Amino acid sequence: MKKKKFEVSQLFVFLFKVIYMSTSEIIPTTEQCKNCEKIFDASFDYCPYCGQETADNLTIGVLFSNTIDNYISIDARFFRSFGTLMTKPGVLARRFVDGKRLKYLHPAQFYLFISVIFFFIFSFTIRKADSEVSEVIKKGMEQEINMDSIALKQDSLALAEAKKALKKNQKMIGLSDIEIKEIDSVMAAEPEVVSLDIGFNRDKLDSLIAVGAPTEQKIKAMGMKEDAGAFTRRFYTQMLKFYEQRGGGILQALYDTIPVAMFLLLPLFALLLKIFYWKPAVFAHHLVFSFYFFTFIFTTFCTILLLNKVWEVPIWLQVLICFSFTIYLMIALRNFYRSSWVGAYFKASIISFLYMLIIVPVAAIGIVMVAFMLY
Repeated sequence: MKKKKFEVSQLFVFLFKVIYMSTSEIIPTTEQCKNCEKIFDASFDYCPYCGQETADNLTIGVLFSNTIDNYISIDARFFRSFGTLMTKPGVLARRFVDGKRLKYLHPAQFYLFISVIFFFIFSFTIRKADSEVSEVIKKGMEQEINMDSIALKQDSLALAEAKKALKKNQKMIGLSDIEIKEIDSVMAAEPEVVSLDIGFNRDKLDSLIAVGAPTEQKIKAMGMKEDAGAFTRRFYTQMLKFYEQRGGGILQALYDTIPVAMFLLLPLFALLLKIFYWKPAVFAHHLVFSFYFFTFIFTTFCTILLLNKVWEVPIWLQVLICFSFTIYLMIALRNFYRSSWVGAYFKASIISFLYMLIIVPVAAIGIVMVAFMLY
């Protein structure tokens, strides 16, 4: 009896194995990643090879939340990075270069986030300024005032008063009637009126604009020569556009060029750092420092713009804040490059002087030219 019971139990175990193996073939325990197409255990929520989520739950909310998280994410790293940047100059860049990167925002990401906020706030100010500047330019171009004729009218009034004074005191001065007549003849002569020359005949150009003449004909009326090159032709075309629109939107075009220019100015600042700190770091390290330093500058400007919305910040205070950037730079250089205080002071002063005196003015001229050519 015991032998039969044992055989029956073995039979049940065998049947259980057969049923389990057959069902395991029907219900798979593995899954194929849709991204890298590799096989992994179905219990995983993410692919162990590429990291993509296994659940295909792509919705509009997920799409935009992922975009925000990837590019302008605000989490504990942001606040940790922001506090360190504002209170410990140069320390954030030093920690990032030393390898402590998961705790803080990437310098380029941090710079992009703050610059987007700055230019968003600044856009409200520039819109008002653009409308005011455009209105001033429009009024100035539409006024047909001859400054020389005004001056001549003022001179003629003065001469008339002088003539009256001479006649009144003729005997006292000792002038004869003949001399008085000669003075009258000189004063009565019509002086030549010199008109203001703006480089082209406005009446002719206005008539061509009124009849809808081709652009080529209008820019030739402005003085462009037949054999003009591509740059000269483009310049005259932009001048015509500026004239036709009475300068409207020129400040907005300048504003649209600034973000790109600032991104190009940043490597130039890093190049200055490389010149003064040739051995301590590679160029990538200087770029990290520059990203964080410009992020600090944009953050400060954001604060000033927001304060101006509720309280007008005095000009002297704004200038003082701008000068404080040099002090921040000195402390940052000391902490990042681990240099002496004396060396950090002189290098911060020289770098600020060269950057503000040479690079920024040249860049400003370039920005104005590019903005005008893209206007």
